[in-house]
Amino acid sequence: MQLKNTLSALALALVAGAATAADDVTLQLKWVTQAQFAGYYVAQEQGYYKAEDLNVTIKPGGPDIAPTQVLAGGGADVTVEWMPAALAAREKGLAMVNIAQPFKSSGMMLTCRKDSGVTGTDDFAGKTLGVWFFGNEFPFLSWMDKLGLSTDGGENGVEVLKQGFNVDPIVNGQAACVSTMTYNEYWQVIDAGITPEELVTFKYEDQGVATLEDGLYVLEENLSDPAFEDKMVRFVRASMQGWKWAEENPEEAALIVLDNDETGAQTEEHQIRMMGEVAKLTAGSNGALVEADYERTVESLLSGGSDPVISKVPDGAWTHAITDKAL
Repeated sequence: MQLKNTLSALALALVAGAATAADDVTLQLKWVTQAQFAGYYVAQEQGYYKAEDLNVTIKPGGPDIAPTQVLAGGGADVTVEWMPAALAAREKGLAMVNIAQPFKSSGMMLTCRKDSGVTGTDDFAGKTLGVWFFGNEFPFLSWMDKLGLSTDGGENGVEVLKQGFNVDPIVNGQAACVSTMTYNEYWQVIDAGITPEELVTFKYEDQGVATLEDGLYVLEENLSDPAFEDKMVRFVRASMQGWKWAEENPEEAALIVLDNDETGAQTEEHQIRMMGEVAKLTAGSNGALVEADYERTVESLLSGGSDPVISKVPDGAWTHAITDKAL
């Protein structure tokens, strides 16, 4: 009887051990829960992370959360960040490394009211333009430098309005143009009652100043740990499965995102529309960073005139070590 009880206890211990064997991974998002991050929520919901023996915690971002700072402070193993902010942080001493690039294209653009007198880039001079900061301003500053426009105001420059994460300045006439994403804020302008015919948009991709967005970044020092590297291989593989499922099933993916929105702030219509636009940006990416896209980003960031975003070509800012094993 005692032997039987001992064997039963051992079996229970083995089961309990198996149940707790999953490796923990914490992902910090760049912004709040929305379809911009659908691939990760899908990977969670569809069991892709579980199949890779991962227990993934997805932490939403927000206006007061800087992903680079969360990563630096040990609050996350991996973060979603735009490359300009990551490279700027790297040059300042925070050695962030891009391990995967789910977003192939940039969704950033400047949306302008035609009645402000803006119909082309030649009309920017003397106008007030809304710009996001906290690392999001870097592509804009490079673009203005390329156009030969000062960002200090005046007739031969532009007045930069530090834009909140809304489109109020263009709605109330405070700015001629505002920063928007193809999948989010542009539609907020439309929902505010301004028709597409009353607007002109300038996509950063079309202007030749697009920089890589929504990549996955970790701290360089952690990549020297084989166990961490193995976790990231499994995490990237499962995440890309989630992204491809989301591309093929945009409405279902949007509903999964809604189920994970604890704030209740998102709407089904907006998330479905957003997922449709986001799918255009992830299309064509298998998760591996394309070196030509990286070089274009670096070139854009180096062309900041007297105050470029980065002062030299970075070294070691990305790796294929993870995607080579994951994909």
